[in-house]
Amino acid sequence: MMSDRKFPVLTIDGPGGSGKGTICQLIAKKLGWHLLDSGALYRLTALAADKHGVDFENEGAIEVIAKHLDVQFLPLEKGGVEVVLEGEVVSDEIRTEAVGSIASKAAAYPKVRRALLERQHAFAQGPGLVADGRDMGTIVFPDAEVKIYLTACPEERAKRRYLQLKEKGIESNIELLLEEIQARDDRDMNRAIAPLKPAIDALIIESTHMSIEQVMDAVLGELERVSLI
Repeated sequence: MMSDRKFPVLTIDGPGGSGKGTICQLIAKKLGWHLLDSGALYRLTALAADKHGVDFENEGAIEVIAKHLDVQFLPLEKGGVEVVLEGEVVSDEIRTEAVGSIASKAAAYPKVRRALLERQHAFAQGPGLVADGRDMGTIVFPDAEVKIYLTACPEERAKRRYLQLKEKGIESNIELLLEEIQARDDRDMNRAIAPLKPAIDALIIESTHMSIEQVMDAVLGELERVSLI
């Protein structure tokens, strides 16, 4: 059933390295729907705070950063988006594990989450929205028509992240990536505010041994099941 919203929402939540970003981009492009990369907003908040020398123990100061983010998401002809923070392209910088780590700390603050919530809701526009994150189906869009929880074992997620960074020319260490992923999982799953977990009505997809095409088919199949496509 459609909710009171005018447009349908598909949420895809899951831990870092599960492939949800790739799947969300592909689904959004295929359907012509809008894309919300909520993780980028938290990463941008963390990066902006770091660049301005803000103390990460100061929740109020990070809240101010979140409320006044000077950010642009510019679509690229080849697909994907270019992320610009305060006039500087940071598309690759916000994807590093270092920024992801401090982003998960910022995301644990209730004031920061509230500051970004309205921005996230504004992405729900016609003809539909694909929302990528960690609490899209549980907190941000609890009335979404389709909710997916995409996961994979930590070792596979570390491998995927390593190959992703290598493709972008970013040096990394797979053992350290695994440690960082496991540490972030622990923070995200055990934080007091909006912990990472599947929504009660989410379809859980364990993608460790699945290809991108197989995951796409599973998500599209769920959209077809509820007659959204």
